[in-house]
Order: sequence, then structure tokens, then C-alpha cells
Amino acid sequence: MTLITDITSRRAETDAALIPALVERFSPRAYDPDAVISDETVATILEAARWAPSASNTQPWRFVVARRGTPEFTTVHDGLLGFNQAWADSAALLIVNIIQTTDANGAELRWAEYDLGQAVAHLSVQAQHEGLHTHQMGGIDGDKLRAAFGLDDSFRVVSVSAIGVLGDIDALPEKLRERESAPRTRLSLDEIVIAGA
Repeated sequence: MTLITDITSRRAETDAALIPALVERFSPRAYDPDAVISDETVATILEAARWAPSASNTQPWRFVVARRGTPEFTTVHDGLLGFNQAWADSAALLIVNIIQTTDANGAELRWAEYDLGQAVAHLSVQAQHEGLHTHQMGGIDGDKLRAAFGLDDSFRVVSVSAIGVLGDIDALPEKLRERESAPRTRLSLDEIVIAGA
């Protein structure tokens, strides 16, 4: 069994000093299938999402929190596409990330998806601080998940977050093991800052 215990090998090589939760954050696919996340820790990571900024303080994010071993987890897992189903079943939590697309008067919440992204980023950094890891998935059947949880047309499922404790990399299919251990890369600041650097 090859556990991903040496997270120094996955640490980001940054050009400036960052807080540990950002340096150590990566998106694993190998999770410990026996790990359980306490109710208190779940509340803490959701609280981080709750305090994210949003346009006009609309707070358009909504979440479905599904614990491994529950019917909700099976429902979320069934809404994943492709190879996401091959590894996400060992995560302790699957969180469905949802936006409310219109306000009470039917007006479009234009920045809802951006705001949800901020909330999920806050959740991810807090989870990392709590000793957990997250992996964001866009390979989902959003309409299937929306229907499964009885959400009306004013809501849209955007992504699913797998959250858990690092596990056995050898439990992954070979193709995913290669991706799990591949070097981490990012564009340089010179490539992403268009002006003003």
C-alpha cells in the first residue's frame, strides 16, 4: 500500500511565501475509504463557505452534503460522469455545489457562479487547514442531481467536491495513479498577469 503521506512531494513550488493551506493544497483522487469527518469539522468548512464574499451580499450558493455510506452519497455518486466514479466513492464527503440563478423577484443573479466559486474556494482552504483534501469535479450530470434533490429551475448544479483524508494511491486504476503522482505545474506570473506586474 502506497499512502500519500509525504505531502512535501505535492507541495506547490511558489515564487512568493503563501500560507501553508495554499502551499499544501492539491486535488487528490486517492482517499482513505475508512476516514470519517466529524460533524464539527463539516460545520467548520461550511462556515468558511458561508462567509465568502458575494455580489450585493446575495449569497447564491447552496450545498448538498452527502456522507459516504448514506443514500445521498449514492445519489451524488450516481450523478458523477466518467472516471470520477472510479475514485470518488472513497471520499468521506461529496458536496454538491449549487447556485440560485434568480432572486425572489425573478431577476438574474448574474454573478452567482463566480460567487459560488469563491465560497467553494473558502471551503477548500478551510478543509486543507483542517487536515483534509478536496477535489473539484465538473464531470457531473447537473440536471440529474438537480432532479434527484428536488431543486426547481431557479437552481443549477455547478460542480461536486470530494472531501476526505489522503489514502492508498495503489487502490486507483493505473491511469489515475499516473495522474496522482505527476508533477504539479502552473503558468508563471508573467503568463497570467497581463499588465501591472
